[in-house]
Amino acid sequence: MPIFKHEELEDDILHDLIEEINELYEASEQTLIELELTPKDNELQRALFRSVHTIKGDLGLVAFTPMINVLQRLEDLLDLLRKGEIDYTSNMSDLVLLLMDNVKVFVENCVKSGQAEYDNELNDAVIEIISEIDSTNQPRHEGLLARAVNLIEPSRQLRQDDAPSKNIVNLARSGIPKNLVPEQQVDLLFFRELMKPIEKRAGYAEGRGDRIAKLAFYINALNDKPIDQAQLAVACYVHDFGISFMPAEVVNKETALTPLEQNLLRSHVYKSARLLENLSLWDEARKMVMQHHELVDGTGYPMGLKNEEICDGAKLLAILDKYDGLINPKKQQRKSKKDAVITINKECKGKFSGHWLRLFNLGMTRLLKD
Repeated sequence: MPIFKHEELEDDILHDLIEEINELYEASEQTLIELELTPKDNELQRALFRSVHTIKGDLGLVAFTPMINVLQRLEDLLDLLRKGEIDYTSNMSDLVLLLMDNVKVFVENCVKSGQAEYDNELNDAVIEIISEIDSTNQPRHEGLLARAVNLIEPSRQLRQDDAPSKNIVNLARSGIPKNLVPEQQVDLLFFRELMKPIEKRAGYAEGRGDRIAKLAFYINALNDKPIDQAQLAVACYVHDFGISFMPAEVVNKETALTPLEQNLLRSHVYKSARLLENLSLWDEARKMVMQHHELVDGTGYPMGLKNEEICDGAKLLAILDKYDGLINPKKQQRKSKKDAVITINKECKGKFSGHWLRLFNLGMTRLLKD
C-alpha cells in the first residue's frame, strides 16, 4: 500500500487537528445512534453531514490529501440524505462509521509518526460504489451500501442483493425458551417463580426477569444464538437473587451509599451465584451471573475482569440490566426506551462490549420501529 508523508507542521496544529477529529468522530457516533431510532430526523441528518464536511475541510487545511476524495463522496451521499432524496438505513450507518474509522486511524498515524499507509484501491472502489447511489434507484441502495461495507470490512458479510433483508427474529412471548428438556423446564419455572417476591422486595417493577430474558433472546437471535438460550434465561432470572439477602434500608436507600454499603450491595453477585453452585446443569448460567457487573475496561466487579475474560452472556446481561434499570427505575425519573438506549451509548461507551452493544442498538432500533 502507498505511504503518505505529510508536510512539516507545528505540534499545536497537529494536536488541534486530532482533538477536533476525535470530537467530531464521537459526535457522529452519537448522531448515528440517534438516527437509528429516528431515521427521518432532518436535524440529525444535517448534523452528520456537517461533521463529515468539517473533517474533510480540516484534512484539506493540513493537506492530508489521500482521504479527501472518499470523504467528499461520503459527503455527497449525506447531502442526498439531508435533502430527503434518499433514506437513512443501518447499512448507511455502517458505511459512515467504517469510513470515519479509517480516516481517524489515518490521521492518528500521521500525527504520531509523520506518515500513514492508505489503501487507494479500496478508496477508489468505495467511491465508485457510492457514486452509483442517487434518488432514482432507491431499490438498489441497500445492495450498493452493503457492497461498500463488505469491501471495507469483509467479515461483515452483509447481503449484497437489492432486496431488503427480512427480519425473521421476533420478540418472545415468554422468558422460558422452547424445546427444553423436562429437567431444564422444571428448573426454569422454579427460578421464575422464586424471583417474583424477590423482585417485589427489591423494589423492581413486576416481571423484570421476563422482560430481560425476552430481550436477551431477541438480541442473541440477531447474532445466530451464540449463547445457550436456557443458560441465558436462568441468568436473566436469578442474577439479582442475592439482593434478597441485603438489608432493605440499603437496597432501597434514596441517598448515596457509603463505601461500606456499596461493598455490601456488590456482594449480591456471590450470593446469586451460590444459588446455582451445586447445580452443574447451570454452570454457564452461574458464570454469567457472577460476571454480569464486570466491564470490558476492567472497572467492574467483583473481579475486575476485562473484555475477553468476560463471557458473552454476562456482556449481554450487563447491558440489559442497565437498560431495564433506566426504563423501570426504583428512584430516579423513568426514561423512555429511546432515551435509555441513547443514555447507555453515551454514558457507557468503552464499558460495555462494543459487539453486544451494537447488537443491542440494532435490536432496539427494530423493536422501537414496530
